Amino acid sequence: MHRMWKALSRCSCLIFGETAMLSRNFKNVLVVSLGFLSLFTAYGGLQSLQSSLNAEEGMGVTSLSVIYASIIISSMFLPPIMIKNLGCKWTIVAGMACYVSYSFGNLYPGWYTLIPTSVILGLGGSPLWSAKCTYLTISGNVQAAKEGKKGSDVINQYFGIFFFIFQSSAVWGNLMSSLIFGQDTNIAHISEEKLQFCGAADCGLNITSNSTTTRPAQELVFTLVGCYIGVGVLAMLIVAIFLDNIDREQTSEFRGNREPFCHTFLATFRLLKDWRLLMLIPLTMYSGFEQSFLSGEYTKNYVTCALGIHYVGFVMMCFGASNSLFSFLFGRLARKTGRTALFLLAAVANFACIIALLFWRPHPDQLWVFFVFPALWGMADAVWQTQTNALYGILFPQASEAAFANYRMWESLGFVIAFAYSTFLCLEYKLYILLSVLLLTMVTYPVVEYHHHKNPTPEVEDKPKEMVAMDEKNIHCQTKL
Repeated sequence: MHRMWKALSRCSCLIFGETAMLSRNFKNVLVVSLGFLSLFTAYGGLQSLQSSLNAEEGMGVTSLSVIYASIIISSMFLPPIMIKNLGCKWTIVAGMACYVSYSFGNLYPGWYTLIPTSVILGLGGSPLWSAKCTYLTISGNVQAAKEGKKGSDVINQYFGIFFFIFQSSAVWGNLMSSLIFGQDTNIAHISEEKLQFCGAADCGLNITSNSTTTRPAQELVFTLVGCYIGVGVLAMLIVAIFLDNIDREQTSEFRGNREPFCHTFLATFRLLKDWRLLMLIPLTMYSGFEQSFLSGEYTKNYVTCALGIHYVGFVMMCFGASNSLFSFLFGRLARKTGRTALFLLAAVANFACIIALLFWRPHPDQLWVFFVFPALWGMADAVWQTQTNALYGILFPQASEAAFANYRMWESLGFVIAFAYSTFLCLEYKLYILLSVLLLTMVTYPVVEYHHHKNPTPEVEDKPKEMVAMDEKNIHCQTKL
């Protein structure tokens, strides 16, 4: 039976070769998306809770800062080395294992468990995301060549599909935390006196004295973290079993003809000679600033302070649902409107939210308002994520690994700076900093877009041979289980 099925599969591949290629590329995009969905169901839920769950001495926020500082270090040299030696598929699997280690560190959170696992996660973070972006870019260019379309259009579509699925991880991860922590019988009542310290009305540095940040029962924490570990391991299995190794031939060639170590080591920094990348740094860093603000400051100083920690998950679910929906929508809409219009929409949405958060005084009677901000923030973040990733792939197609490593490095620097000043700057000043970086972004980004409009980057001509050869040896209709 197995031989018969194998023969039929090969025959169908030979007869309907192009259809097989189409289904194979789309299947790979889905596999990557589902793997990241499962992995970040765990990590996203933990990140949203760190500022409230591990608030003692700022331990949770410090661990997040260490994560992104480690990502910066790994961005300097690890992505090109790992991708070229392991290939995109196994680099993704190894990076996922690093993320799972952080979930184990949260079983018994302390300085000696959270910080080491934060370093491990950070070291695997940049190779993970660089490999994912490289994989989608290669697949998009190959698919575009098969269909006779522009590579940028297919890349945009693939990133839109990825983020549509991936961003919904915020829904499932935070749903798990809300349902589990909602069983806690020690939910504190928030008095009007304590509500005066919520939002930007007060400095926000003494928010840890609010009883609403009390850690839930340890049994509930064990249950939640155990579930997160399970879905993280599931993510590794999905990618290891179902994802095609599309750059196997390129990896083999690299092993047989290695470049000098210094050449690979400095690949990320050599790309900084390109002035376009330098002009994109504010945009990339802003992505880190705005994400860290929502997951760290908004959840702590608005949601946890005024509603309680059990509401954090529900509010972040709204962010995830909005982000997922608009990621899919913008991935398709970009072909008609262009990136510039979408970036402008995101900038206006974030600008309006920042101004409103400066003056809004959170109160439980205004429950619906707590969900409006993450919904708008999710719409804006969908643009920052899908369009910035796609822009890097379009501008630097010949150096995709180094380009996406730079993306993760500068985005992570935004995270590090934001989390680093989280414990000693007043909330009002944090909002002013966020606003300033946004305005700088809207000055530097249009310069790059205008130059690309006048001088388009040539499409990649050399495609992976095993992806385009339409013969029996190189076509795989199904992934071997």
